Amino acid sequence: MKCAFFSLGSVSSQWTYEELKKCFDEVMYYNLKNVEILLDGTNSKILVEGAPIPNNFDCVYVKGSYRYATALRALSEAFLGKAYQPISPTSFDIGHDKILTHLILDKAGIPMPKTYLFSNYASVKSFLKNAPYPIIVKLPRGTQGKGVTYVESHAAASSLLDMLAHLRQPFLIQEYVETGGIDYRLLVIGDKIFGYKRIAQSDEKRANVHLGGAVEKIEITQELKKIAFKTSKAINADICAIDMLLTYKGPKVIEVNLSPGLQGATKAIGVNLAGVIAKQLHDKTVKFKDKIRKEHNLFSELGINLEDSNENNVEIISEFEFKGNNVILPQYLTKICKFRPAKNYKFVVNHNKLIISEGE
Repeated sequence: MKCAFFSLGSVSSQWTYEELKKCFDEVMYYNLKNVEILLDGTNSKILVEGAPIPNNFDCVYVKGSYRYATALRALSEAFLGKAYQPISPTSFDIGHDKILTHLILDKAGIPMPKTYLFSNYASVKSFLKNAPYPIIVKLPRGTQGKGVTYVESHAAASSLLDMLAHLRQPFLIQEYVETGGIDYRLLVIGDKIFGYKRIAQSDEKRANVHLGGAVEKIEITQELKKIAFKTSKAINADICAIDMLLTYKGPKVIEVNLSPGLQGATKAIGVNLAGVIAKQLHDKTVKFKDKIRKEHNLFSELGINLEDSNENNVEIISEFEFKGNNVILPQYLTKICKFRPAKNYKFVVNHNKLIISEGE
């Protein structure tokens, strides 16, 4: 089996790459900084330093900083349905934008601190006069604690607001939850979950390891597991990290991370997490290939050519896969109907029947 691994070359990525080589017959590593994506109206092409890469991978693992969110989304779209991917294309939009993250969490009924979004600065000014200080102000994008500010008073909030307004920078405001500078990170890797707590330095409210926070292994309760798995499903990611605060009302999710660092986590938990990720990708790829093979065999027996199907009036009874509230169509159905990402489609619901046709 062949695996393609796209990342920015961090230490965590280097560990993962070495473990992937133990699980797959061939692993190709590509640095995101050297990736180009060519769109010509027929099919996207992935280039690295100007040269096209193979398109016959069985597994594709794409991860990286929020600064590359668009490239991450485009790469994932290019391999959608062709190879197993632990992170869906839409996940990169959600996971790299804190505003979208909290909208999705809210829709899925996942507990989180009270979060306020505003359509204009006049509304914010009115809110800040009677806000429950201290508060947390977050920019939509940022990792490792960047873009997160602890604000103690109305005067400080007004100054920050003036700066953000001048920069035309969107933001959200969250209630501050006192936890003694401690938060909990849950790593979801398929059906496995690992957890540790991060402890901020005495003069720091943020507990991120990159900001000097200490780490300790934790016992993961059923409640923490339930929330972590529910969150990973809501954002459509089989591999991710979920950050939580423990409050007197229970755990509350504050952020998700699609490219979590493994150094602090490995130290705290004492498990080769890169190896767990590599094995998860291998096992899921085997299942993905087996599913595709069975579908092809079934339709070959029925005389249906999935690669170039012009079949009409084909009746199929099948189960759909759900990821959060989204329905994932089987690959054979996508091919028979010739669905394409770049096209628009018209949906009509009539007496419990869904009719899909090409839009104008």
